[in-house]
Amino acid sequence: MKIKPDNLKNVNKFYREVGPYLGLGMQLAITVTVMVFLGIWLDEKFDLSPVLTIVFASIGVSAGLYNFIKSVIKSGK
Repeated sequence: MKIKPDNLKNVNKFYREVGPYLGLGMQLAITVTVMVFLGIWLDEKFDLSPVLTIVFASIGVSAGLYNFIKSVIKSGK
């Protein structure tokens, strides 16, 4: 089966358009996960369970959503 050059151009165009959005979900999930684990670790260290886990989870969600929205707006221009 031969791949036509026109098909390759369409595929390349597609990936150029959606490429910036592919990693956004993973970036959001990693930010929240890292901040939750940081909160858990600090809670164990300072014996404040679950205060710091909740605080850092909230910070992680806020920071992750901020970066997500900022990236979507930037790549939409």
